[in-house]
Amino acid sequence: MTHFSRYPCTSCASAQKVDKPSDNSGGLSPCRERMAKQLILDNLSENIEVAELAKACALSRSYFSRAFKRSTGLSPQEWIRAQRLIRAKCLIQHTAMSLTQISQECGFCDQSHFSHIFSRAEGVNPFTWRGHARNAGHGEALAAL
Repeated sequence: MTHFSRYPCTSCASAQKVDKPSDNSGGLSPCRERMAKQLILDNLSENIEVAELAKACALSRSYFSRAFKRSTGLSPQEWIRAQRLIRAKCLIQHTAMSLTQISQECGFCDQSHFSHIFSRAEGVNPFTWRGHARNAGHGEALAAL
């Protein structure tokens, strides 16, 4: 299986911005936020524990979780899930990898779980999304789904 450390294209790399604007008081320092996000992105295909992220930032798990949400608008698990979906959409759109391979590459436990999470987030299953993305060029028509 081909391993992508990031995204196969630059247009998908720019899509990783899923943060909601928020007041940073009580949030992570910019350095810790960057470190946590980088750890997540570098290990997206692995099981990422919030406790490991907190330890890397030298914070307790509970404080890290609250501060991360305060900084990004999303809990660590929500941000991880969003990044996994962004990467999955990029791989679906730009590679010939099977959905099973994509689910593994993006850190989902199996294809069924991936399909469930993807369908819940996008409103269509990954196979259907792939067809629409390919027909639309680079996904412009996907907003209409």
